[in-house]
Amino acid sequence: MKIEIWSDFACPFCYIGKRRFEQAIEQFDGNVKVEFRSFELDPNAPRKADQDIHDMLAGKYGMTREKAKAMNDQMTEQAKEAGLDYQMDTIILANTHDAHRLSHYAKEQGKMVEFTERIMKAYFTESKHIADFESLAQLAEESGLLKEEVLNVLESGMYSDQVRADQKEAAQVGVRGVPFFVFNEKYAVSGAQPVESFLQVLHKVGTEEQVTAKKTEWCADDDCGSLEGNK
Repeated sequence: MKIEIWSDFACPFCYIGKRRFEQAIEQFDGNVKVEFRSFELDPNAPRKADQDIHDMLAGKYGMTREKAKAMNDQMTEQAKEAGLDYQMDTIILANTHDAHRLSHYAKEQGKMVEFTERIMKAYFTESKHIADFESLAQLAEESGLLKEEVLNVLESGMYSDQVRADQKEAAQVGVRGVPFFVFNEKYAVSGAQPVESFLQVLHKVGTEEQVTAKKTEWCADDDCGSLEGNK
């Protein structure tokens, strides 16, 4: 089963949704291939913001800083329920384009899953600056990538086209917000849904795959074309 996940490294719901999805996978008896797709929530975000996440949220939605902090505290509690440790007070707001570029390089090296987890943890738990090249290179190395090659990718501007292609495909698929999960290019789940919701979709798609496999096996032993012609 192929699952594509559109997400952004700076999206708090994306990390929670990712963890809940992984918890569902642990309870699912089937083969799953996961591919993360790029979705920049704010392509025009500065490389490093001058304000903290509370002031950013307050300005974006026209609310007081106290209200924004209360909302972020609620997000921290949701993260905790999923087994994550969000440090919202010390998050370094940053542009995620270069991290997305690196994710495509990580994909080519077979390390996309590891890289995605490492960057999200660095951003939400460790308060790392995920737009800083040296910081990104170190995190990528911890994901199993070669630091020198990673720095070359970052400095060259490679994989920007792939990031934009993902963003364009997201619009075509109908992605309006992230996280957004697509199962076998057929079923879509939007948002950080409960573990049970992910399990329901996994079982539904898994059952369909089994039925299709049985039909294929049956046709391999018989002449399906002839049978259909004799109806």
